[in-house]
Amino acid sequence: MLLQVIVLALLIGSAASATPACAQSAAAEGQKLAFDRGKGNCLTCHEIKGGDLPGTIGPALKDIKSKYPDRNDLVAILYDETKRNPQTVMPPFGRNRILTDQEINAIVDFLQTL
Repeated sequence: MLLQVIVLALLIGSAASATPACAQSAAAEGQKLAFDRGKGNCLTCHEIKGGDLPGTIGPALKDIKSKYPDRNDLVAILYDETKRNPQTVMPPFGRNRILTDQEINAIVDFLQTL
C-alpha cells in the first residue's frame, strides 16, 4: 500500500513538472509555424517580437493574453476570422485547411506568450 502511494505521488509530481515543458514545447512549435512563410505566415501582416520583416496590415501581436484571456477566442480567429468579421483580410487558416487544429493550437500557445 505504501509503495502504491509513493508511486502515485511520483507520477503526480512528474506529470505536474512535465506540464510547463509541454507548454514550452507547444509555444516553440507555434512560434516556428507563425514565422514560417509557407505555413502560418503571421509575419506577412503582423509585427511580432523576434520576427524579421513584419507587415503592417494587421495589428502588432503583443499583450495577447490580456487582450484575449479566453484562448478559444484566438482559436476561432485563426480558424476563421470571417465569422466574427466578414470584412477581414485574414485568411481562414482552419476552414481552408492551411493549418491543422493542432497547428492552430500551437500558434495560440505561442501567441499567449507575447
